Amino acid sequence: MPSHTIRNIEYDSEYSTLTVTFVAGRVYRYYKVEPEVAEAFRIAASKGRFFNLRIRDQYRFDELAS
Repeated sequence: MPSHTIRNIEYDSEYSTLTVTFVAGRVYRYYKVEPEVAEAFRIAASKGRFFNLRIRDQYRFDELAS
């Protein structure tokens, strides 16, 4: 999963939550993310671009303690 901005992504299908860890260390949890979106994010060639277009500002989120 090489990315200049995103270190890790984790999807919890039971709760439809997507946890995104950024290279800078910030961690965010996004809620009610569809499994198709999470899978498309996982396989996206550009994680940062996908995040900006399809996740950021599209889902409710919380910032988690890093």
